[in-house]
Amino acid sequence: MPKGLKLRPSESITVTRDGTVIDGLEVNGAITVEADDVTIRNTRVRGTPGWWGILQRQGHSGLTVEDVEIFGNGRERTQFGVLNQGVMITVRRTNIHTISNGISTEQGLIEDNYVHDPKLYKDDHVDMIMSSGPPAKGTELIIRHNVAVNTLDQTSAIALFQDFGVVRDVTVEGNLLAGGGWALYAGAGAKGTSSNIKVIGNVFSRKVWPKGGSAGPVAYWDAHGRGNVWRDNAWEGGGKVTPE
Repeated sequence: MPKGLKLRPSESITVTRDGTVIDGLEVNGAITVEADDVTIRNTRVRGTPGWWGILQRQGHSGLTVEDVEIFGNGRERTQFGVLNQGVMITVRRTNIHTISNGISTEQGLIEDNYVHDPKLYKDDHVDMIMSSGPPAKGTELIIRHNVAVNTLDQTSAIALFQDFGVVRDVTVEGNLLAGGGWALYAGAGAKGTSSNIKVIGNVFSRKVWPKGGSAGPVAYWDAHGRGNVWRDNAWEGGGKVTPE
């Protein structure tokens, strides 16, 4: 967000017109996107108690969120900073904090974000960047150049879960990961063998937990999955990180 930018106050917003641009707002509430090709930039979202700061609903695609800060009040849960129920999304250069889960999407581009300092509320899992299943047909998920710091002992900094199907076609590259139970959940699970998962050039930090996460750096890696690549992942300060 540009320094010195004066933000205009706003309550919660529901976007219903394709191509809408939201720029330079201070939103006390949530932004719900029910349209295609919407852009949200140079905006601060003070999430009210509830599910999300920014949501793209199912049936919609093309949301871009950039140069935005999203956070909860730290007392009552804002569960997601950015929640994507639709198709394609781009989230870049955001600062997301004081929430339960930072960014949740199965496909799109997640790039150059700082997701950190979550809050734990009863019965929550806590993940800074997460996917819950495979991307939509013909799409992929790219998670690159982010700083994901989970200062709690669960669940992850970055997670690829099989809640809704076998994970495939994900690139996790050039991120700094720290904290959670495992810093990275790498896509394996009970529903089947993951494929085309590329984990390349990430740095794992011991600054939150000596093992990266409270349990270790990485879990649930399918070493023999078709197209899966684990390469050049290292500890901050030196030394290779290898899946157990």
